[in-house]
Amino acid sequence: MSSALAIIGAFLLLSLTLGILARRGRTMNLEQWSVGGRGFGTIFVFLLMAGEIYTTFTFLGGSGWAYGKGAPAFYILCYGAVAYAISYFLLPPIWRYATANHLLSQADFFAAKYTSRGLGVLVSLVSVAAIVPYLVLQLKGLGIILSEASYGEFSPAQAVWISTAALVFYVVVSGVHGSAWTAVVKDVMILGVAAALGLYLPLHYYGGYRAMFVAIEAAHPGFLTLPAHGMSPAWLISTVLLTALGFYMWPHTFASAYTARSEGVFRRNAVIMPLYQLVMLFVLLVGFSAILRVPGLKGANADLALLEVSKATFSPPVVGVIGAAGLLTALVPGSMLLVTAATILAQNVFRSVVPGAADRTVSILAKWLVPVVALLGVWLTLRPGNALVPLLLMGYNMVTQLFPAVLLALPRRPLATRAGAFAGILAGEATVAALSLSGVTLPGLLPGWPALVTDLNIGIVALLVNAVVLAGVTLVTRAPARR
Repeated sequence: MSSALAIIGAFLLLSLTLGILARRGRTMNLEQWSVGGRGFGTIFVFLLMAGEIYTTFTFLGGSGWAYGKGAPAFYILCYGAVAYAISYFLLPPIWRYATANHLLSQADFFAAKYTSRGLGVLVSLVSVAAIVPYLVLQLKGLGIILSEASYGEFSPAQAVWISTAALVFYVVVSGVHGSAWTAVVKDVMILGVAAALGLYLPLHYYGGYRAMFVAIEAAHPGFLTLPAHGMSPAWLISTVLLTALGFYMWPHTFASAYTARSEGVFRRNAVIMPLYQLVMLFVLLVGFSAILRVPGLKGANADLALLEVSKATFSPPVVGVIGAAGLLTALVPGSMLLVTAATILAQNVFRSVVPGAADRTVSILAKWLVPVVALLGVWLTLRPGNALVPLLLMGYNMVTQLFPAVLLALPRRPLATRAGAFAGILAGEATVAALSLSGVTLPGLLPGWPALVTDLNIGIVALLVNAVVLAGVTLVTRAPARR
């Protein structure tokens, strides 16, 4: 066994130990398992939400896009800061309502606010469908990290199976408590590793940041500017808007808001968390530094850039520490995704079919659903293709369709009707599916139109359709009540 693999194994064992210790002294009912008994303070909520946000997408996908796409990767620096500003106003009223009504999942919020069990089921299905590509992203990242950092001792498929088995055990035993404790270790490591690599590699190989960018521009002219078509400024702005609005619509992030002890937690975090975007900057610098040092990574293999340049630069023990940080960036959000998906399926889908189910039955079912969801994720992970960033954007296209209905539900009485919310979400998701699965593109649909329109992210186009349908159906279905 290589020293790198031994170090990664030690950190995996540490995370499992933290998961077991985190449940001590607690009765793991569904509320404790899924939302931590609503007792987390500012630090734990900060680390938990950061643990969900800064994932293998940050560690591998961000550097992979800087390596393979160039300037379009800069959108990654922007959307988080915009989302944190939105959270200052969005999360406190959600927390107040969820706490007063003992909600456990995102779908509970829709079902209770709009007094519609059917809407809750629809949101449940949308949430789980969006979680799946995000879970695949984490499992692909785990497979890449263990395979590369082990210097080939494990194949990617073997690495995925091993890491998934550990992840399922971790989640079933500790739920959200283990995720919160492991997030402490993970955040310290990702900050240290990302900053060290982002500072060291450009200086080591190029003598400075300016020299690095000059060398990249000389070797690949125009690589560091946005193209006139395709991933143009219109694409970048619409993608930043899409991901900022959808940031807290992810069901696991939405439900993490329920874990807070008070609403002041969110306002304090909204001030602190924009600084965390610096992690993204360091990761992009690693990707840029790898362009001329480990050339030839094409397509989905661009996600290997960070690990390949690390292996070319450092000894195996250092690569092991880097791989361990990457492991934790997948383990924490992966555990939250499994907890959330299992809770939604048990609490919002099963309970809708069997309304009289006991709380204990629902809690047991949620834990049994964890390996089922994980196996689905493994099956999709082992299929070829799929770079990490497109997987994330696919999920964002879906979850952002929930934003209009959430926003209009924040007042005491929702501004949209249940029929309007239902129709808007359906229309948005149908538009995403039609444009994604058919292969139809906006330039193909609108030939001759300017790039300002044809380069828009399809998620934003679907969101506009969603908003129009929601408003129209709300006006129609509310009129009889006024008369």
